[in-house]
Amino acid sequence: ITSRGPLFLADTSINIDPTAEELAEIATMTANLATAFGFDPVMALLSYSNFGSSNHPQAIKVKEAVKILHEKHPNLLVDGEIQTDFALNKELLQSQFPFSKLAGKKVNALILPNLESANITYKLLKELHAADTIGPIMLGLKRAVHILQLGASVDEMVNMTAVAVIDAQEREKRRNAKQGKSK
Repeated sequence: ITSRGPLFLADTSINIDPTAEELAEIATMTANLATAFGFDPVMALLSYSNFGSSNHPQAIKVKEAVKILHEKHPNLLVDGEIQTDFALNKELLQSQFPFSKLAGKKVNALILPNLESANITYKLLKELHAADTIGPIMLGLKRAVHILQLGASVDEMVNMTAVAVIDAQEREKRRNAKQGKSK
């Protein structure tokens, strides 16, 4: 949670160098998590380039992930590839890239291109006291798994316990709903 409100970061813990398809899936799971926490996801897929300004394979991967998301989830508010400053500064984005779906919007989810950049960003925000961190929250696993970072504070432990309880409750609801449908 930052001074500008909640900010979801993904993937900070699992996928080292995801493909475009995997980035799209990570973004979809992150959008679902934001929704489960009561937020309308407004998502930026980050890169060092903006909207095709680079033909490097890393930038193209992010651009392809955005294309997949636009095709599979046309109602999801997501755009990229985009640099962090443009993603987080809606006025700057509006002035330079008014065509972006994010122009004038307050982004609340950042999908980073690889584990290295995501983990560095997460820990940098935490250590600069720029955010109260909750996580990492593991998504897409068959079972509920939650981990604490080495050196986690008491507040972080309490927050992750709350996340684990909510996750277990949601999984139980889905399991009961599924069993109810099969009867």
